[in-house]
Amino acid sequence: QYRVGQLYTISKHSHQESEKGEGVEVVKNEPHEDPVHGPGQFTEKRVHLSSKLPSWARAVTPRIFYITEKAWNYYPYTITADSHSLQCSFLPKFSIYIETKYEDNCGDSENIFHSDKILGDHEVSFLDIAFDEIPERYYRSLEDPRFFSSAKTGRGPLREGWRQHTKPIMCSYKLVSVKFEVWGLQTRVEQFVHKVIRDILLIGHRQAFAWVDEWCGMTMEEVRRYEQETQEATNELIGLVA
Repeated sequence: QYRVGQLYTISKHSHQESEKGEGVEVVKNEPHEDPVHGPGQFTEKRVHLSSKLPSWARAVTPRIFYITEKAWNYYPYTITADSHSLQCSFLPKFSIYIETKYEDNCGDSENIFHSDKILGDHEVSFLDIAFDEIPERYYRSLEDPRFFSSAKTGRGPLREGWRQHTKPIMCSYKLVSVKFEVWGLQTRVEQFVHKVIRDILLIGHRQAFAWVDEWCGMTMEEVRRYEQETQEATNELIGLVA
């Protein structure tokens, strides 16, 4: 169910957040076979976000700016690598690398990633989709897990302590590495990226929960068809960017 809900939510959210010249443009979305992880899906996206950057970042970026995101989804394991586009030569040392693993538990797996992948200083953050705050401009009462109740599944609302007693439950574990080696901006950029990733995760998972009655019962074939149709509509909405 989570796999279907994740694909549905990403497609719908990307379409909602897109407008002329801004949003998530899907370049590739195709099956991919890995010798270790088996069959999966490869996606390449361009995230156009000039107007969504803070003022200090807009001051040093070109008017037309996008991040290239490549992802290999071998559910329940996913690799996401973000790299600056060729048009962003002013950020030659900026990269984001994310590994994701999903498990049917409440977040109590302490060593889900191999320890040798965690180098140097690192921070562990626990995100609660019901009680952690999100930016006010993204808040929707109908998408608040504290108030939402599913007509199809009977799930929700989520109360204090829900992680310890709610079934079924899924946890998304993410190992995030951010590199930005530009003197004077490194700390500010890394803190900004951390906040953006945190907000995206919270908003996306809140929506996946609140939209459950829309995607619950869909097959993988149906959600892939919805994904294709939505991506085509989103690309058309964004339009060609010179």
